[in-house]
Amino acid sequence: MGLAEHIHKRPNQLSGGQMQRVAIARALVNNPDILLADEPTGALDSETSQQVMALLKEVAQNRLVIMVTHNSELAETYANRIIRLQDGLTVSDTNAPELPDISATAEHRNLGRSSMSFITALNLSFNNLRTKLGRTLLTAFAGSIGIIGIALILSLSTGVSQYIDDVQKETMVSYPISIDAESIDIAAIMAQRRETVRNRLGGDVQTASPEGILMDSSDLNIESGNRFSTTENNLTRFKQYLDNPASDIQEYIGENGVVYSYDVRFRVYAYDPNQERIQYESSSSSGSTISSSLPFGGGAMSSSSTNKTAFEELLSGSNGELVSPVITDNYDLLYGSWPKAFDELVLVLEEDNTISATMLYELGFLPAQEYREIQRKLEAKEDLVLPDYSWDYADLMKHTFYLLPPGMFYESQDNGTFVYIGDDDFQTESLLKEALEVHIVGVIRPLPQADYTHLQSPLAYTNALTQYLIDWNNQTPIVKAQLNTPDVNVLNGMQFTPADEEAKLNDTKRYIEAMTISEKAGLYTALLRFGAVTPGTTPPSTSTPNMSLNMPVRGEAAMAAALDRYMLNPADEVLLRVYDSTLAGGSLKKNLTDFGHVSFDAPSSISIYADSFESKDAISMSITKYNESVDEKDRITYTDYVALLMSSVTSIIDVISYVLIAFVAVSLVVSCIMIGIITYISVLERTKEIGILRAIGASKANITQVFNAETFIVGLISGGLGIAITYLILLPGNAIIHRMLGSTDMSASLNPLHAVILIVISVILTLIGGMIPARIAAKKDPVVALRTE
Repeated sequence: MGLAEHIHKRPNQLSGGQMQRVAIARALVNNPDILLADEPTGALDSETSQQVMALLKEVAQNRLVIMVTHNSELAETYANRIIRLQDGLTVSDTNAPELPDISATAEHRNLGRSSMSFITALNLSFNNLRTKLGRTLLTAFAGSIGIIGIALILSLSTGVSQYIDDVQKETMVSYPISIDAESIDIAAIMAQRRETVRNRLGGDVQTASPEGILMDSSDLNIESGNRFSTTENNLTRFKQYLDNPASDIQEYIGENGVVYSYDVRFRVYAYDPNQERIQYESSSSSGSTISSSLPFGGGAMSSSSTNKTAFEELLSGSNGELVSPVITDNYDLLYGSWPKAFDELVLVLEEDNTISATMLYELGFLPAQEYREIQRKLEAKEDLVLPDYSWDYADLMKHTFYLLPPGMFYESQDNGTFVYIGDDDFQTESLLKEALEVHIVGVIRPLPQADYTHLQSPLAYTNALTQYLIDWNNQTPIVKAQLNTPDVNVLNGMQFTPADEEAKLNDTKRYIEAMTISEKAGLYTALLRFGAVTPGTTPPSTSTPNMSLNMPVRGEAAMAAALDRYMLNPADEVLLRVYDSTLAGGSLKKNLTDFGHVSFDAPSSISIYADSFESKDAISMSITKYNESVDEKDRITYTDYVALLMSSVTSIIDVISYVLIAFVAVSLVVSCIMIGIITYISVLERTKEIGILRAIGASKANITQVFNAETFIVGLISGGLGIAITYLILLPGNAIIHRMLGSTDMSASLNPLHAVILIVISVILTLIGGMIPARIAAKKDPVVALRTE
């Protein structure tokens, strides 16, 4: 075009001929088959006109050039065919081609309705948005603000929920599914209380008359719900289900397997550095009572610590190991070795290598005399200066403990009954010769950052000791005697459930006859106190102040003799009262429990371990299926406290998230209105385009489709931009969260599914916002639209 030297000039710096050549170049750049030139030489001088016409002549060598002009000289000089028009009619046509005969009748053909595809509408809208790129990006950013807010809230909620799930998974070992012999359905109680509160707030409210009041029975309903929510589980039947290899629950049980706990009670004795005997009552499930007494009755003192236990069973391995890898992986062995036999213990220290002073005293490490002095000073509010106590590991491992099961503290009598001797210091001292000696073989301490650090007692033993104590106690004479005579109470030789009142009277007489002199004297004194017998039968006292040492014995003998005389003709109601107060209430189950009898088929609790959260859910489903397959009395009730707590936390987080999303959703409404306004502005700007589209056959629906496509693109860009900005914000946001929490355990993260949903929501909202402007555009008159500048 000869414009190379003018390439950097602006349009207003070019001449008329140069601008005409630029126009020709713009027309030729798309390589058209037909070039339409409307007055190409208008407003040009003759020389420039000739240059332009020469250029068109050259272009016409390989394409059709149609030129409209009023200059006949140019037409005669350059054109190959000239068609002259006047008043819309053809006047002449030079070099006209020969046309075939068209005298035949014209045939009408239906060419169908004009239509526009959605792809075409997208192209038109995309080109329009591209020409206004800056405004498009600003509009998309404004529309993405609400998406960003909701995405950040969802990211934080997802992060917290994931953290909660991680905590539950990490606590699988610490908090297994535990089923106790007697269970309280916490979920049912909470549901009952929620229902009560709901009835108070939204139920029918009765109005009392001015003269009276109404009863509020909600507290009774809650108490009733609490009572009915306590159930007894048939763990014997459930243990058979768990031990069955064919049960469906087996495939979900974790590496640590199923742990059966038994209510094993035993008494522990130890000697402090001053050889003072310390006595400790231990139970694996019902707490403990600690007492110490001076040997040989030289004085006594006692203490109790029911909230602490000094002995605790170690978790055993599923493959027969005495100590589970869960313990060895989370505790550091500071000295010695892990237990390898039933009579070996480990000493459990706190993270700072300490044990509480009370526990040191109760286990015999701290001298009892010094501990009593400390307690005295505390009660007297004196200044307390504690010495620095410390022990070497080797010294602690020399300490010996003596264990006796409950059945060892009953001695058989000549009449076949048994008497309790556990309160007699002399007999207890002789029993220690038969006690099981256990000793410490290792010292352990929880590792830093350990997941399982739930050993709360200073001494831990293995399941082998539990089984040994159960077998030992079950072989004691009193337990064997009670099992051999299940209908007779071996403590008094009486029937547990007499057939009638006559049997009760006979049992009471035999019971009184078998009493010792002291017991008869005590019973007679009680009968006098309650007026069951008259004082006239009481023998006169013959004691004098000078016989104070012999007075209790002579008094007891006289009281016993008086009771014997009364029993020659006793009143039935008195004997029945004695029966109800002393003999009634006994049962085989109660006696066996008091004697410490334990059956391996009837655990006191069952702990089921899972390796994953999914397996834990599957175990819960298996228990549900088990309950559906057995009678109601054999169904299992339990409470998953961790899941219950975590579900409550999750519910709170969900509520907070919903509230925040509701606030942020206001910005979505605002952006929807903004999109509608901007789309309406676009309609005004594209009015002429609307007229052209309607003129070439576009329908109203096609026009609506064009602007819907525009809002669709804007919504897509807004959603994508919002998600991209959210991911960028999460990078520094997580760094701030980690710094504030001092841990990297929780991180905000946007779920990809949530991202897709938010983009879809953005598109839907922009489409809604652009619906009214799109309908306005479709209703425009094409003629008026074409005339709009």
